[in-house]
Amino acid sequence: MKVLFDQGTPVPLRRHLIEHMVSTAAEKGWSDLDNGDLIEKAEQEGFEVLITTDQNMQHQQNITSRKLAVLILLTTAWPKIQLKIDDVREALTELNPGEFKEVSI
Repeated sequence: MKVLFDQGTPVPLRRHLIEHMVSTAAEKGWSDLDNGDLIEKAEQEGFEVLITTDQNMQHQQNITSRKLAVLILLTTAWPKIQLKIDDVREALTELNPGEFKEVSI
């Protein structure tokens, strides 16, 4: 699966998603894009999932007709996320295009 990390998503999470192709918004030069433009660019580049810590995104964006899904981590704290790696990995397998899903941490 092709996964994009938004700003705020802890990069060490990448090491735990080795079966996926992971890029970051910073690596792509997309750090300054607003959420709508980021989703558009990600979809154009073939990303299937955007992982973000922006809890407002699901209230600001309508992705029901999109080909990608958005996984929302409810914290930016890597030590807390690290304890929930299995939950993140499971949520990735359950996502469908056009869907938001939260991982409680």
